[in-house]
Amino acid sequence: MDDREIPAEAERLAHDAVTTALGYAASHGADAAEAGASFETGLSVTARQRDIESLEFQNDRGFSVTVYRDQRKGSASTSDLSREAIETTVAKALYIADQTEKDTYSGLAEAARMAKACADLDLDHSWALDAEAAGDLALETEAAALAHDARISNSEGASVATQRGLSVYGNSHGFVGTQRRSLHTVSCAVLAENAEGMERDYYYDSARNPARLLDGVAVGQRAAQRVVSRLSPTKLDTCDAPVLFLADLAGGLIGHLLGAVAGGAQYRKATYLLDALGETVMNPAVSIFERPHLAEGIGSKMFDAEGVATEPGHIVRDGVLERYILSSYSARRLGRETTGNAGGVHNATISGGGGSLDDMLKTLDRGFLVTEMMGQGVSVTTGDYSRGAAGFWGENGEIQYPISEVTVAGNLDEMFKHIVAIGDDRDERRPVHCGSVLIESMKIAGN
Repeated sequence: MDDREIPAEAERLAHDAVTTALGYAASHGADAAEAGASFETGLSVTARQRDIESLEFQNDRGFSVTVYRDQRKGSASTSDLSREAIETTVAKALYIADQTEKDTYSGLAEAARMAKACADLDLDHSWALDAEAAGDLALETEAAALAHDARISNSEGASVATQRGLSVYGNSHGFVGTQRRSLHTVSCAVLAENAEGMERDYYYDSARNPARLLDGVAVGQRAAQRVVSRLSPTKLDTCDAPVLFLADLAGGLIGHLLGAVAGGAQYRKATYLLDALGETVMNPAVSIFERPHLAEGIGSKMFDAEGVATEPGHIVRDGVLERYILSSYSARRLGRETTGNAGGVHNATISGGGGSLDDMLKTLDRGFLVTEMMGQGVSVTTGDYSRGAAGFWGENGEIQYPISEVTVAGNLDEMFKHIVAIGDDRDERRPVHCGSVLIESMKIAGN
């Protein structure tokens, strides 16, 4: 049995806290209100240098409420789910609302958009792993990495984490929705050294369902393979060349485009894609399709953070931006309707017909395969992109030697429009599911 399973009593307590808050808010002058209660349990173990370094247990609960009165908004939170604490928290939110400025755009999402049905998306999976077994798995993961190659000189540790959560959200439209979820992770980070220097790399796997995780030996070996392959790096001469972003990084790259078409960036006019609806924003071979109802998906939800029903659909189709990413607030600011994305995107899946990573390397032919990014030199407002990078130089479709201490630079608008292909080696460990991304040409600054 999983000791971290959240019992039915907790779900009833969370539900009661939400309904109590909504009732108290209504009876004390709120025009509308929304509330959420959550329980989180977890276990995390880290092994380092063949010994257990840390062991942490998690058992948290939380409650938050937002009230609306006379176009004013107030929010408050607590970790105490007793009736007295809930009523005190609502009273604080009402007081805060009375002190704020009016905002004609604030308020609940429209009642007609509330989710009517909440199917089971299979997001909650038990992992019967006690502290001793988790520690053994972490030790096994690190041992596999350290034994892989004599050049692996040190370890930053291997970790095993398992979490389960329950959240209940409700609002004064009468909507109350519950979601249970789990997330299990195995990770490892090691260092390798030779006469020319030291390198660090890592690998991890995570999933809702522990049966889908790589075993500890595989995670440790992948971390070891990655770090050894980076030894004796070369620094390139400055050049323009094709750049292939590994799938591990590609989701973050696509995230810059998603941020540029998010409602907040649009109404603040802080995006290089301002008013770009209906325009070509990517290579016509590329599409982005949201799949919120994907079973076991990291980004799966039947309703968003406002209770709005989620729906599958294109964000970008054949390179053309079909819709923004909107909450009810940002939608009102733009004179539009919410897209059910309060809280972010839900399994945004990017397609581009590039095949496997080997296929992508052959398409790259001669260029730079990026496996690590450093720094934060990206402006969604202007589209300017400049980040430190490391990886490998490829020629004739094969990896030749490791590269470090370079900067890749370009402009997001040009980069996305000059995507050559996107691989089918999708990384689905995050809410953006993307394979390796090959860009026709970027500036690579080195020697």
